[in-house]
Formats: sequence, C-alpha cells, structure tokens
Amino acid sequence: MGNMLKIQGVGVDELAQTYGTPLYVYDQNRIETNMKMFRECFQSKVFETEVLYASKAFCVQEIVQLAQRYDLSLDVVSGGELYTAKAAGFDPKRIHFHGNNKSPREIEEALQAGVGTFIVDNVMEAEYLNEAVQRYDHELHVLIRVNPGVEAHTHEYIVTAHDDSKFGISIHEQDVLAEMIGMLQQNPNIVFDGFHAHIGSQIFEPQAFETEIEVMGRFLYEMQETYGIESRCLDVGGGFAVRYTDEDRPIPIDLECQTILKACEKQKEKYQLPLAKILIEPGRSIVGEAGLTLYTVGFQKKTVHRRYVFVDGGMSDNIRPALYQAKYRCDIANRMEEDKTEAVCIAGKCCESGDVLIEEAMLPPCVPGDLLAVYTTGAYGYSMASRYNRLCIPAVVFVKDKEAHCVVRRETYEDLLKGECIGR
Repeated sequence: MGNMLKIQGVGVDELAQTYGTPLYVYDQNRIETNMKMFRECFQSKVFETEVLYASKAFCVQEIVQLAQRYDLSLDVVSGGELYTAKAAGFDPKRIHFHGNNKSPREIEEALQAGVGTFIVDNVMEAEYLNEAVQRYDHELHVLIRVNPGVEAHTHEYIVTAHDDSKFGISIHEQDVLAEMIGMLQQNPNIVFDGFHAHIGSQIFEPQAFETEIEVMGRFLYEMQETYGIESRCLDVGGGFAVRYTDEDRPIPIDLECQTILKACEKQKEKYQLPLAKILIEPGRSIVGEAGLTLYTVGFQKKTVHRRYVFVDGGMSDNIRPALYQAKYRCDIANRMEEDKTEAVCIAGKCCESGDVLIEEAMLPPCVPGDLLAVYTTGAYGYSMASRYNRLCIPAVVFVKDKEAHCVVRRETYEDLLKGECIGR
C-alpha cells in the first residue's frame, strides 16, 4: 500500500491538496458494486422484487443517478429529497415517499411530480391523501406502514418498530387499519398494495429479519381472514449493517437477501398468502463503507488521563458519535506503515465537550498537518452535517478508476450568509 493511503489509486494527499479538509471521499466503484450486488442477489422465482435506495443515508444528485443506472428504485422522506431526485432526472414512478409527517405542501409536490408510491404513516395522512389525490389524474400506489413490535438488537434511538414508535401503526390496531384501508380502497385513484415495516438500523442478526417476516406473515393472514384485506406487496424495510469497527460482522449481501426471500416464501406457503412482490430498502449498506472522511490534524493536548488529537472537523460533519455513541476506525493516512504506539482521543473543533469522534484510537505519534482518515462515514455523515459554530459543510468527492471528481463543492463563508435578511 505504501505510506500514503490511496482510494482507487488516488493518494489522499492529492485529494486534500485539491479539495481541502474536512473532506468526504467516496469510492464510486464500491458504491456501484454494492448496488449491482443488491439488484442481482435480491431475485426470486416466486416473487417480483424491488430494491429501493434509502436516500436519507446520502442524498445528492450523483448517487440518485447511480441508483437509476443500476435499476434501483428510490426511497425519499422529504420535499428536499424529492426535489433532488427530480433534479437528477429520476423516474418519479419509481419513487416511494416515506415519512411520518409529510406536510400538505410535500404531498401536493409529490402528486404533482407523479410519484408512484406513498407509504402512509397514520390515519390523518391517509385522510388528507385520499382527498388530495382526487385533484390529480394520477394512479397512486399505497403501502401502509405498520409496527410489527420486533426488537432489533441495536441502539434504542434507531429501533423503529415498537408499539409506541413515532412511525406507523401497531399491527395490534387491526380495526383502525381496516377502516383506513377501506376508505382508501373506495378511491378509484388509489391502489392499496400492502404493508411496510422497518425494525431498525445496523442489524447484524439474520434472525431479526426472519422474526419480522414471521410476525408480518401472521398479521397479513389475520387481516385477510378477519377483514378480507389482501396484500400483494410486503416491504420489509432496511437496516442492513456495515463494518464500523473490527468487532462488527455485517451480514453478507447475498445472505441477507436470500434470508429475506426464503422467509417470505415460507410465510406465503404457510398462510396461502397472495403475496406477489417483496421490497427492501438498503441505504447505509450501499454507501457506508464506500465513504471515509479526511481531516487535517491540528493541535494536541495532554490532560491527566488522556491525550487529545484535534482535527479540523468534528460533530458538524459527523454527529453520529455524539448522537448514537457510534464507534469508528481511523488511520494517519499519510503514514500508513508506521507503528501505532499512542492511545489518543480524536476530538473535533466544535464548542461542545461531546465533540469527540473516537474516544480511543491507536495511532503513530501525530504532528500538525498529518491527514487523519476516519472510515465508514459514507452514510449519515454528509446527510446529517450542520453549520454549527458557522463551520462550512465539507466538499464531497467521488473517486473512480484513478480519477477524482467533485460531487458537492465545499461551502464558503459567503454561503453562510446566503438567505440572511438584514436591514429594514
């Protein structure tokens, strides 16, 4: 590898010099490989299948266009993500609009754009959509989000399927669901397809998906037997894990795809369900490990119990350590072959005690100007970035076949003032 870390043959020193730091760097080849793998592995002789890229993980026009190129559909959760998809030229019929509080404006924008599928979260949304869709010459497919009550072994903040979740309707409220679906089915512009469930993020156990599908199979059967509601489609969500640390053991893409499909086949046969289509929503697992964040090392400080190494970014470009206690691997990217002899705390420059990227990292002795690479930041880094302390949001660079190109330019101080209204 040499002493300098390279991404697809391009040295990180060259990237830092050209684009500055902090810098989000993506291996485009790896993104494309992951998209292709999901599309090829999620195939069935029993079901029609659909892979949705969960754009909340990382949403820019370039990634949206890649998703379309590799025959993925798109999961959006806001007017902004929808606008990005439209600007990128994504087929609106392959857009699925998620979210628990779509505003009337967002719903109207989606209907105007010809979005193909809505994932309805609650009764009030269903009532609004039922009225709004009548103003458009648009056949709209609808899935209802439900909570199967399956606990994924992940951080409590990213477990999304318990009965009191802000997302969806509990599968135990079947009378509410039946009444809502009955209302929607009376609308000639709405096609009720089935249900959507999502049990959490960063899931390492295949059994979690099997349990989710077992619960959903029983639920679909009960809705059919009790209320006569048949479901053609089941969206089992996402949550596929990636490797952040050496202890992480994510499920291989081919195994998780086959686990889901086999579990769905089992439930279809067990309950004689009319299921015809299965959907999944990978996001993190497509872009997470394909991205890293590059920082420049600044000052250092030794306290009673630890040595701090400061970098020129922090929680403003990666909030996950502060929000989820997320853990990461890192290297001094310009001295990859040197022995790691010092235990240090990697801290950012924001005025918060919690602005710590890595609590303890083993690194060679650092000096100001060194380049620090923090791995697996391709998901929920740029997408959750902020301007806290008036820090500029970093640039995004894709590297493919020894060539780098800028996908998002670095913000400037002038950008910070755009939109401000001063004076009388």
